[in-house]
Amino acid sequence: MSEAAARPLHAPLPAEAVVGGLSAWFSYQRYPIFGIRWLLGRLLYVGAVVLALSLLSWLGNWAATGDLALSAGAGALLFGSFMLMFFAGPALACWVRHRRWEQPMERYAVVAAVLLGMVCSYFVDAWASAQLEPLIEQRMQQRGMLSEQQVIQARQLEKSPLGVLLHLVTLGIIYLLMGGGLALRGYFSEQRRLDSVRQQADLRALQQKAQHDALKLGVLQAQVEPHFLFNTLASIRSLLRQDPARAEATLDALVDHLRATMPRLRGGSEALSSTLSQQVEICRSYLELMRLRLDGRLDYAVDLPAALAEHPFPPLLLITLVENAVKHGIEPKRGAGHIAIRADGDEQQQRLSVRVEDDGVGLQTGAGSGVGLANIRAQLSTAFAGQAELKLQPRADGGVVAEIHLPLERGVR
Repeated sequence: MSEAAARPLHAPLPAEAVVGGLSAWFSYQRYPIFGIRWLLGRLLYVGAVVLALSLLSWLGNWAATGDLALSAGAGALLFGSFMLMFFAGPALACWVRHRRWEQPMERYAVVAAVLLGMVCSYFVDAWASAQLEPLIEQRMQQRGMLSEQQVIQARQLEKSPLGVLLHLVTLGIIYLLMGGGLALRGYFSEQRRLDSVRQQADLRALQQKAQHDALKLGVLQAQVEPHFLFNTLASIRSLLRQDPARAEATLDALVDHLRATMPRLRGGSEALSSTLSQQVEICRSYLELMRLRLDGRLDYAVDLPAALAEHPFPPLLLITLVENAVKHGIEPKRGAGHIAIRADGDEQQQRLSVRVEDDGVGLQTGAGSGVGLANIRAQLSTAFAGQAELKLQPRADGGVVAEIHLPLERGVR
């Protein structure tokens, strides 16, 4: 059985595959064409329009003929014939589609059903017109609103080549619009639209997997970066003779930092997921190590509410902001510097904010366009579909404020 045949006809289509948008007036178009939900929705929508037209026709005929019963009969017949024109073909096509045949056979049968419905509708419409038009013309002649000469001229025009051509073109347009001809176009493109949606979903999944793989590689590179380790070990080596106590403290801080990061390296897919407390702990151990390496030029503070500690938070993002604050803010600054990490949950806006502040040298030319920050923005865009952002702005008293906003899980403050 094909994918189209296997898809339930009562289930809504993906929003990207819907023809004509998702307007409430055309909500039936959210369902597969010639499915039962589509047919019933179309029945309600079109039925209301046809009923209004039939009432207008009844009032117009009543004004023209003065015969209430005849006008009411004409309106009722108009309603019935129009509804048949609209639904004979689609109803037969619906019956065909619910047989769940293989796609090639189903398509031929659907086209045949729509054409058969058009033919039936034509004969019903012709019969209804033959029954009513002479009676309405007769009543209008009796009231002096239509002369016999006008009737003869109308008959001659209908029988002329131009009249026949116009009649056929008009009927073709009417039955194409009403009898399901336009719906056939949507029906034939439906599978193509579904295939396109599925391909886009597959492409997004591949892109996300590629970004996850790149993120995992970035985690490995960032958390055990040889340059960082070599500099730290070199610093410890130089301190062993000058200040053994500080060398020992730096070595302990390095061990603590590796202990915070190494479990993430051994994980499989779990290495791509983490909590806010885990990421803050990595940043805390890194800042403690840098505090010792910078010999008192750096101090730091961490404010993480307990209620937010286990909130999911993507790896690598926060440590990138902290490393930037040290490298571009504190190290170039003369004298001591301070870095603060603060987390806050806004229950009303359902937003988690994690902020990294430093009182370093401030934003420099080209700041905000680096590879690390670009990666953060790309990861937020992919993981949160536009519901997360990174903001970078000057701090009022000097330095930089980098802030990540994420959706906040309900019940978390």
